[in-house]
Amino acid sequence: MPLILKKIHRLLYFISVLFFFSLCFPILYFLSKNPQRYYSHIVWFRKWISIISLHLVGIRFKINYEEPVDWSVPYIICPNHTSILDITALTYLCPQEFSFIGKIELLKNPVTRIFFKSIDIPVKRESKISAFKAFKRATELLKEGKSIVIFPEGKIDDEFPPMLHKFKAGAFKMAIENNIAILPVVIHNAYEIMWDDGSRFGSKPGVIEISVLKPIYFNGTENQKYDSIEIEVYEKMSKVWNRKF
Repeated sequence: MPLILKKIHRLLYFISVLFFFSLCFPILYFLSKNPQRYYSHIVWFRKWISIISLHLVGIRFKINYEEPVDWSVPYIICPNHTSILDITALTYLCPQEFSFIGKIELLKNPVTRIFFKSIDIPVKRESKISAFKAFKRATELLKEGKSIVIFPEGKIDDEFPPMLHKFKAGAFKMAIENNIAILPVVIHNAYEIMWDDGSRFGSKPGVIEISVLKPIYFNGTENQKYDSIEIEVYEKMSKVWNRKF
């Protein structure tokens, strides 16, 4: 597909997102005034705005499960991160109510701002105070039975093609302290559809392949260390990176 067509496709995608977001904005604005009460409604609007916008430009998802997932319990969901389309991939995948933990810069984005002001958790990477507040808020949501999505690599890397980078510790500390299972998710080829925000290579129609691995549970013993869980999750995800079950 020629680069000029990929650039046009990317533009059409963003127009689609802005159109549906603008259509729903008055309702979202009202709901965001009381996110505790309308949490599930905001999650629902985010899900369908993002999915419909992608479908209109010919992007679909295919999910492979290592084993059936019990969605009646909360998880700390840990996906790899190579594309802004990963956000929609998670909204498509997860039938639960859940919140993202993401960089504070997302508060400046006209679309993501309303979600990070209401249901999601912004964090300033270099601030320990911000990280502590984010950790505390995530713990509160987990206790309410909601899942948390954390990209353990921390960001989309600058190199192309991308690789699976070393994980940060936050998700695994949270899992140990709250006795919550980690749900590893590998998004195989979103970067081939749109790498990062698509500003360099544009985007194109296609099918994004997702592998959902078995949840990793904890035995609750005091001697279980978060770094051993981090290594286990990384190795499991690395084995299926760029391949399917």
